[in-house]
Amino acid sequence: MLQDIAIEEFSHLEMVGRMIEQHTEKADARDAAYRSTLFAVRGVGPHLVDSKGQAWTAAYVNEGGNVIRDLRADIAAEAGARQTYEALIKLAPDEGSRKALTFLLTREISHTNMFMKALESLGKLSDPYFGNIRPDETVDLYFNFSKDGQLDARGPWNSEPAFKYVPDPAPHGTEPTEVHNPDDERQSAIKVAE
Repeated sequence: MLQDIAIEEFSHLEMVGRMIEQHTEKADARDAAYRSTLFAVRGVGPHLVDSKGQAWTAAYVNEGGNVIRDLRADIAAEAGARQTYEALIKLAPDEGSRKALTFLLTREISHTNMFMKALESLGKLSDPYFGNIRPDETVDLYFNFSKDGQLDARGPWNSEPAFKYVPDPAPHGTEPTEVHNPDDERQSAIKVAE
Protein backbone atom coordinates (compact mmCIF):
# COMPACT_ATOMS: atom_id res chain seq x y z
CA MET A 1 0.00 0.00 0.00
CA LEU A 2 2.72 2.48 0.97
CA GLN A 3 4.71 1.83 -2.19
CA ASP A 4 1.63 2.12 -4.40
CA ILE A 5 0.60 5.40 -2.79
CA ALA A 6 4.16 6.75 -3.00
CA ILE A 7 4.33 6.01 -6.74
CA GLU A 8 0.99 7.73 -7.25
CA GLU A 9 2.21 10.75 -5.26
CA PHE A 10 5.26 11.02 -7.54
CA SER A 11 2.88 11.14 -10.50
CA HIS A 12 1.03 13.96 -8.73
CA LEU A 13 4.30 15.90 -8.60
CA GLU A 14 4.63 15.46 -12.34
CA MET A 15 1.05 16.61 -12.92
CA VAL A 16 1.45 19.70 -10.74
CA GLY A 17 4.82 20.47 -12.35
CA ARG A 18 3.30 20.26 -15.82
CA MET A 19 0.41 22.50 -14.77
CA ILE A 20 2.90 25.08 -13.48
CA GLU A 21 4.75 24.90 -16.80
CA GLN A 22 1.53 25.35 -18.75
CA HIS A 23 0.51 28.37 -16.67
CA THR A 24 3.92 30.04 -16.81
CA GLU A 25 5.51 29.08 -20.14
CA LYS A 26 3.89 32.00 -21.93
CA ALA A 27 4.29 34.44 -19.05
CA ASP A 28 5.70 37.86 -19.78
CA ALA A 29 6.63 40.84 -17.63
CA ARG A 30 2.95 41.86 -17.31
CA ASP A 31 1.89 38.59 -15.65
CA ALA A 32 1.81 38.28 -11.86
CA ALA A 33 3.61 34.92 -11.99
CA TYR A 34 6.46 36.43 -13.99
CA ARG A 35 6.81 39.25 -11.47
CA SER A 36 6.86 36.94 -8.43
CA THR A 37 10.16 36.80 -6.54
CA LEU A 38 10.49 33.05 -7.03
CA PHE A 39 10.19 33.21 -10.83
CA ALA A 40 12.26 36.39 -11.03
CA VAL A 41 15.15 34.61 -9.32
CA ARG A 42 14.75 31.08 -10.72
CA GLY A 43 12.80 31.55 -13.94
CA VAL A 44 9.34 30.31 -14.78
CA GLY A 45 8.32 26.67 -14.34
CA PRO A 46 8.22 24.30 -11.35
CA HIS A 47 10.83 24.49 -8.61
CA LEU A 48 11.44 22.04 -5.78
CA VAL A 49 11.05 24.69 -3.09
CA ASP A 50 8.45 25.62 -0.52
CA SER A 51 6.41 28.83 -0.52
CA LYS A 52 9.34 30.69 1.06
CA GLY A 53 11.86 29.50 -1.53
CA GLN A 54 13.55 26.94 0.72
CA ALA A 55 14.82 23.98 -1.31
CA TRP A 56 13.34 20.55 -0.77
CA THR A 57 15.41 18.43 1.61
CA ALA A 58 15.05 15.08 3.29
CA ALA A 59 13.92 17.05 6.36
CA TYR A 60 10.47 17.08 4.73
CA VAL A 61 10.24 13.31 5.15
CA ASN A 62 8.05 12.74 8.19
CA GLU A 63 8.90 9.16 9.18
CA GLY A 64 9.29 7.98 12.74
CA GLY A 65 9.86 4.24 12.48
CA ASN A 66 6.55 3.35 14.14
CA VAL A 67 3.94 2.26 11.61
CA ILE A 68 1.00 3.49 13.71
CA ARG A 69 2.51 6.93 14.24
CA ASP A 70 3.56 7.14 10.59
CA LEU A 71 0.09 6.22 9.30
CA ARG A 72 -1.45 8.90 11.52
CA ALA A 73 1.12 11.42 10.26
CA ASP A 74 0.24 10.37 6.69
CA ILE A 75 -3.44 11.09 7.37
CA ALA A 76 -2.52 14.57 8.64
CA ALA A 77 -0.35 15.20 5.58
CA GLU A 78 -3.17 14.18 3.25
CA ALA A 79 -5.47 16.65 5.05
CA GLY A 80 -2.91 19.41 4.47
CA ALA A 81 -2.62 18.49 0.78
CA ARG A 82 -6.38 18.54 0.40
CA GLN A 83 -6.53 22.01 1.95
CA THR A 84 -3.85 23.22 -0.47
CA TYR A 85 -5.73 21.80 -3.45
CA GLU A 86 -8.96 23.45 -2.30
CA ALA A 87 -7.20 26.83 -2.16
CA LEU A 88 -5.69 26.28 -5.62
CA ILE A 89 -9.05 25.25 -7.08
CA LYS A 90 -10.54 28.55 -5.90
CA LEU A 91 -7.70 30.43 -7.64
CA ALA A 92 -7.61 28.34 -10.81
CA PRO A 93 -8.23 30.48 -13.91
CA ASP A 94 -9.76 27.77 -16.10
CA GLU A 95 -12.01 24.70 -15.94
CA GLY A 96 -9.25 22.30 -17.03
CA SER A 97 -7.04 23.33 -14.10
CA ARG A 98 -9.95 23.04 -11.67
CA LYS A 99 -10.76 19.56 -13.00
CA ALA A 100 -7.14 18.37 -12.68
CA LEU A 101 -6.82 19.82 -9.18
CA THR A 102 -10.14 18.25 -8.15
CA PHE A 103 -8.80 14.88 -9.32
CA LEU A 104 -5.67 15.37 -7.18
CA LEU A 105 -7.79 16.45 -4.19
CA THR A 106 -9.96 13.36 -4.61
CA ARG A 107 -6.93 11.07 -4.62
CA GLU A 108 -5.74 12.61 -1.34
CA ILE A 109 -9.10 11.59 0.16
CA SER A 110 -8.63 8.09 -1.28
CA HIS A 111 -5.19 7.84 0.33
CA THR A 112 -6.62 9.01 3.66
CA ASN A 113 -9.22 6.25 3.46
CA MET A 114 -6.49 3.70 2.71
CA PHE A 115 -4.38 4.83 5.67
CA MET A 116 -7.45 4.72 7.93
CA LYS A 117 -8.32 1.19 6.75
CA ALA A 118 -4.73 0.12 7.42
CA LEU A 119 -4.96 1.50 10.97
CA GLU A 120 -8.32 -0.20 11.40
CA SER A 121 -6.87 -3.54 10.28
CA LEU A 122 -4.23 -3.16 13.02
CA GLY A 123 -6.90 -2.30 15.60
CA LYS A 124 -5.41 1.19 15.98
CA LEU A 125 -7.80 3.51 14.16
CA SER A 126 -9.30 4.92 17.34
CA ASP A 127 -6.81 3.62 19.91
CA PRO A 128 -4.76 6.46 21.43
CA TYR A 129 -2.61 4.01 23.45
CA PHE A 130 -0.18 3.01 20.73
CA GLY A 131 3.36 2.35 21.91
CA ASN A 132 4.80 0.04 24.53
CA ILE A 133 4.60 2.05 27.76
CA ARG A 134 1.20 2.19 29.39
CA PRO A 135 -0.01 5.62 30.52
CA ASP A 136 -0.43 6.47 34.19
CA GLU A 137 -3.67 7.10 36.10
CA THR A 138 -4.05 10.66 34.78
CA VAL A 139 -4.85 9.43 31.26
CA ASP A 140 -8.57 10.02 31.67
CA LEU A 141 -8.44 13.38 33.47
CA TYR A 142 -9.55 16.58 31.77
CA PHE A 143 -8.29 19.71 33.53
CA ASN A 144 -10.42 22.81 32.93
CA PHE A 145 -7.72 25.49 32.61
CA SER A 146 -9.66 27.72 30.20
CA LYS A 147 -12.46 29.14 32.34
CA ASP A 148 -12.88 32.86 31.86
CA GLY A 149 -15.92 33.41 34.03
CA GLN A 150 -18.31 33.15 31.09
CA LEU A 151 -17.16 30.19 29.06
CA ASP A 152 -17.01 26.67 30.40
CA ALA A 153 -17.33 24.59 27.25
CA ARG A 154 -18.31 20.97 27.65
CA GLY A 155 -18.35 18.30 24.98
CA PRO A 156 -17.25 14.75 24.21
CA TRP A 157 -13.61 15.80 24.65
CA ASN A 158 -14.12 16.45 28.38
CA SER A 159 -17.21 14.48 29.45
CA GLU A 160 -18.01 11.15 31.10
CA PRO A 161 -17.46 8.31 30.53
CA ALA A 162 -14.29 8.95 28.55
CA PHE A 163 -12.96 11.67 30.88
CA LYS A 164 -13.15 12.64 34.53
CA TYR A 165 -13.75 16.38 34.44
CA VAL A 166 -11.73 18.44 36.93
CA PRO A 167 -13.50 21.84 36.95
CA ASP A 168 -11.11 23.72 39.23
CA PRO A 169 -7.71 22.02 39.17
CA ALA A 170 -5.43 22.94 42.07
CA PRO A 171 -1.67 22.52 42.16
CA HIS A 172 -0.24 19.73 44.27
CA GLY A 173 3.04 19.97 46.08
CA THR A 174 4.81 22.94 47.59
CA GLU A 175 6.05 26.27 46.35
CA PRO A 176 9.49 26.04 44.80
CA THR A 177 12.29 26.84 47.20
CA GLU A 178 14.60 29.73 46.47
CA VAL A 179 17.88 28.58 45.03
CA HIS A 180 21.04 30.25 46.33
CA ASN A 181 23.68 30.14 43.63
CA PRO A 182 26.82 32.18 44.29
CA ASP A 183 27.64 32.07 40.58
CA ASP A 184 24.31 33.62 39.56
CA GLU A 185 25.23 36.50 37.22
CA ARG A 186 22.05 38.37 38.06
CA GLN A 187 22.95 38.50 41.75
CA SER A 188 26.46 39.72 40.88
CA ALA A 189 24.99 42.50 38.74
CA ILE A 190 22.68 43.57 41.59
CA LYS A 191 25.62 43.78 44.01
CA VAL A 192 27.68 45.83 41.54
CA ALA A 193 24.75 48.20 41.01
CA GLU A 194 24.37 48.72 44.76
